[in-house]
Amino acid sequence: MGFTATKKIGNAVKRNRAKRRLRALFREFSPMLKDGTYIFVAKQSIIEITHEKLKNDFIKVLNRSNALKKT
Repeated sequence: MGFTATKKIGNAVKRNRAKRRLRALFREFSPMLKDGTYIFVAKQSIIEITHEKLKNDFIKVLNRSNALKKT
């Protein structure tokens, strides 16, 4: 797994916060993910959106990429 945030997001504090938010969501959903390699790229809007919106978008991306295990 990999998390990245470019300088377009902002200074180091903002980039680190963006990666922390992605890592927290990944930890939450990791038991439900298929084995594989995951790379997450933070976009500038991650700084301003709410946790619920980010979580919904994260789930949408996982579903679209067929990364979630079938239960």
